[in-house]
Amino acid sequence: MTPPVSTDLVAAIQERVAAQKDEIVTFFRELCAIPSMAGQIGPVGERMAAEMRRLGFEDVRFDKMGNIMGRIGHGPRVFVYDTHIDTVGIADPEAWQWDPFEGKIEDGYLYARGAGDEKGSAPGMVYGLAIAHVLGLLEGYTAYVFGNMEEDCDGIAPNTFVEVDPGIRPTFVVVGEPTRLQTYRGHKGRVELKVVAKGRSAHAASNQLGDNAVYKMLPVIAAIRDLEPQLGDHPFLGHGKITVSDIKAQTASLNAVPDECTIYIDRRLTFGETMEDAIEQVRRLIPPANQAAGDITVEMLYYDIPSYTGFVFPVDKYYPAWALEPDHPLVQASQATRQAIGLPAVEPGKWDFSTNGTYWTGKAGIPSIGFGPGEEEVAHTVMDRNSLAEVVKATEFYALLPALVGQLD
Repeated sequence: MTPPVSTDLVAAIQERVAAQKDEIVTFFRELCAIPSMAGQIGPVGERMAAEMRRLGFEDVRFDKMGNIMGRIGHGPRVFVYDTHIDTVGIADPEAWQWDPFEGKIEDGYLYARGAGDEKGSAPGMVYGLAIAHVLGLLEGYTAYVFGNMEEDCDGIAPNTFVEVDPGIRPTFVVVGEPTRLQTYRGHKGRVELKVVAKGRSAHAASNQLGDNAVYKMLPVIAAIRDLEPQLGDHPFLGHGKITVSDIKAQTASLNAVPDECTIYIDRRLTFGETMEDAIEQVRRLIPPANQAAGDITVEMLYYDIPSYTGFVFPVDKYYPAWALEPDHPLVQASQATRQAIGLPAVEPGKWDFSTNGTYWTGKAGIPSIGFGPGEEEVAHTVMDRNSLAEVVKATEFYALLPALVGQLD
């Protein structure tokens, strides 16, 4: 159990947050106004860097991959506030009822691309750590705000943080993906797969001479559609998921029999399911004749796309499931912080989607929790939004948490 929190300390934090409310909201709007799709986070990283320098961060720089980091404090214990500042694209511009970058404020929400996923956590993290530093709450800590690329490959940015630049292993991490200001302690993992069917090309007028790769793939697609009830289940993380997320055909022309068909699969893994199990499950869906012929294959995807700086960090597209126990000290500190700043009591939850926690805790074993403003359900939609009140309130949490974690020693 965490010791009682000083009401004077909480009042001091809340007074400073209230005094900077307008600056926090303006900073949030300016972050959303800067496009940062497809990992192009240079300009929005520069805006974050300027704010961190203005607020007294001691070392602000881009890493080799192009993520922005700001350090404050000099203690032996290291923690990271993780906020991904890249976004998905806007898809059909006609589907938006407002400019997706200028956004709009209505009923206390900012509607803009990236408002919920995940630029909403960045202002609170930056301002919260600055406040914590001024109030002396970072004694014994070195703290980082890590504005990174996440949308294309979960966990690759924290992987470089620990293993490449700056090459530091944090004591704990807070992931700022939207949680509605609740404590989240894990989520399912996933693996991305592709299935390739090989056929034989022929003129469509003589299609009997060909071997249509699209037709060959159809029973595999149908089997994947029907597979989900057989997948694993877990009391906390829930049921495994599988989705055909894309399909491509290779053909000589629109008047030819396709000689190759590829489908892509998003497979969500719950506890008790392994990457190898997931791949083998799909392999077993291939009809026996095709297994014997070897003309339908299954493989895991691989990520080796250079970042906007040209940095390459090749990894398999496998992201393990993870969860901290409800009584883990970091979870308890988070819950105590929420209570201290007046948020309603609610049990720690989980995300349905995937986050950088797949590396921090799933691969590296570094204790991590999730806490951020906003709703997971509006991510990647034209209703991408965040509550301005939550964005400001999150600042109080990010400022106070280090003090409560420090009391657990």
